[in-house]
Formats: sequence, C-alpha cells, structure tokens
Amino acid sequence: MYTIMGVTGQVGSEVARHLLAAGKPVRAVVRSAEKGQPWARQGCDVAIADVDDLSALTQAFQNSTAVFVLLPPNFSPSEGFPETRKVIAHLHDALAAARPGKVVCLSTIGAQATQANLLNQLQYLEQRLSSLELPVTFLRPGWFMENCVWDVEPAVQTGVIPSFLQPLDKPVPMIATADVGRVAAELLQEQWFGKRIVELEGEQHVTPNQIAETFTELLGKPVTMQVVPRETWHALFTSQGMSNPVPRMQMLDGFNEGWIRFEGLPRKGRVGLESVLKGLLARHA
Repeated sequence: MYTIMGVTGQVGSEVARHLLAAGKPVRAVVRSAEKGQPWARQGCDVAIADVDDLSALTQAFQNSTAVFVLLPPNFSPSEGFPETRKVIAHLHDALAAARPGKVVCLSTIGAQATQANLLNQLQYLEQRLSSLELPVTFLRPGWFMENCVWDVEPAVQTGVIPSFLQPLDKPVPMIATADVGRVAAELLQEQWFGKRIVELEGEQHVTPNQIAETFTELLGKPVTMQVVPRETWHALFTSQGMSNPVPRMQMLDGFNEGWIRFEGLPRKGRVGLESVLKGLLARHA
C-alpha cells in the first residue's frame, strides 16, 4: 500500500495518479470523507486523518509499503514556527510508530539555508525525520511554476504583472508540480537505504521577464513585469491579511539574493513553462 498525504493538492494528486496508473494500491489521506470520495471512486483506500490527530495519522500510515508526506503550507507563521513544529512532531511520531517501508518527504530548494526565512519550516522537517530509523528521501523541488496562478488575473486584465522576484532578468530554478508528483511517485517505488536528498528543477531556469513574454505569446497582447519595491512588501502583505509577513519576505530575499539555492546537481523535469501557463489560463477562462 502506498499512502499519500495531500491528495487534494497539486503535488499529492499527481503522486496518487501516477501510482494508480502504475497499478499500485493507493491510500489517500484526507481530512474528511467528502474529500476522499473522488479517490475512493478511483479505487483508493481512504484514510481520514488530520495532522493534528496523532492517533488517526498513525493509523493512516500503518501497513504501508511507502508513505508520501508533506507539510500543510503556512505562509504567515507565528515567530519560531510553533504550529509547524507541532505538525512535524506528529509526522515524526506517527511514522515512528507505524514504521512504513520507506518515506518520501516533500521539502524544498534551500532547505539547507542557515539564514532565517519561511523555508526554515522544511529544514526543521528534514532534521526531525532524519532521526527516523527508516529509509527517507527528501525531495527538494525548485520554485513552483504554478505560483504564476497569481499572475494570470493581472496579465489578462491589465497586461502588467507585479513581481516580487527581482531583478526581472534574474533566472530562477523552477519546476512544474506535474514533474514533482511524477518524480515523487517514482521515488516511492525505488529501493534505497538510509537518508538521501533528491533535488529537482525544470530543464531551464526562468526569469520573471520570460514569464511575461510567455503570457504575451499565449494571450496575443503585450504583457510586462513590474517590480514591487522591497520597502512596500511589509505593508502590502499585512494588508492582505498576513500577521507575520517577515519570513515570507526573507524567503523572497533568499531567491533574489541567491542564497536559496540547490546544494547539488538537480534532476531535470520535463514540463515547460508554456505548458503550465496554458493550463493556468484554461482554468481562468
């Protein structure tokens, strides 16, 4: 049994679909029976468990050949990440008790960075799961191309996209979530010992200007990027409802300054930016 967290999200759903296509038995971990219904119809076993419920999480992980785990996103965490640390403790304890055959953990580019930033949450996850007496692979993808979902509306409506990635001609390692899910499914089916890190990026790095150029081609009208000044970020993010925008700002600094980067030689994805943007525009239509 291959147990998958996050099946209602972009990456987890791709992991489950690839495993099902390979004829593998899949257990979908969801927070409600309603969310599990589409996966039950595809032949999946469904486990209802929330990350705050250690007992349910442990039960969901039991009798698993492999488990795919991830952290629920928290873009405005409290100082010191107490909420995240609680979730990480539950993931660790549930895996330690259930003892699946192996674990693939979704992490991130820059998980090794020592500078304070939002992605430190994944660093803590890696550190805690590294203590498990289980084979664990940490999958570290680049910036998700699907983050461009926030660019679709301004591209369509005004032709001007605000960019926090700066300068606009700086290449950023990006990856499509379809590739992340595919590679995670492949890793779950591999055999290895101990702990390992697998980094993943697209075939080419992408600049903000290239995103605008691709939108220009797809929409048939001019689209440009516009830098959002760094000094306005805090007030802007706060106005959008973030109680603690500093970690997110630090993460963006890390990409812009280059200290959020890969440690080794990443594997390459197959899905390009144009394909991802076409999909985002189709959803918007």
